[in-house]
Amino acid sequence: MTAIKICGITRRADAEAAAACGADFVGFVLWPNSPRAIGIDRVGDLVAALPPAVTPVGVFVNPSADEVIAAADAGIRIAQIHSDAPAFLRGVTIPIVRAVHLTDQGIEPDIPDELVLLDAHDPVTKGGTGKTIDWQRASRIARSRRVILAGGLTPANVAEAIATVNPFAVDVSSGVETSPGIKDHASIRAFITAVRESHVI
Repeated sequence: MTAIKICGITRRADAEAAAACGADFVGFVLWPNSPRAIGIDRVGDLVAALPPAVTPVGVFVNPSADEVIAAADAGIRIAQIHSDAPAFLRGVTIPIVRAVHLTDQGIEPDIPDELVLLDAHDPVTKGGTGKTIDWQRASRIARSRRVILAGGLTPANVAEAIATVNPFAVDVSSGVETSPGIKDHASIRAFITAVRESHVI
């Protein structure tokens, strides 16, 4: 079964709705330049809204080890890192998922990690663009490693994306929003229902 991540959560009500609808992962953007950013001081309260079965993910851009460790102390259990030059983060003990994008040759940055988040490339926003990626090319990456598929997913297209790519998980942010960081609960429910009813070709 395809796992589900609802990302860009900024409100407790939205975290609770994502969990109630059946999300497996909930993402909190800890990069101040994002329109969906929240501060580390708010993470603990939002994580507290999640049941133990829902994994809180911190989203970072070029973080220091201290930033990731502070997020882990606040309850974040996975670090999703966007960086053109992944570096070893000394002292970080939570799992790290690297965000990558498609190139003509494969992925960039070209890392050997078994699990990667595959998103549309935007050097400014880093994610949450609402743009889809080439699912046929993404499917080739998904044959050799576990992929979290992001980029322009919505309740209307996620079943087709899963059928084409067969990802480990799907990640949605703008596709279930009324505005950046403000989630539409009916859209969250529709997205998760579409994922649960999807089939791989």
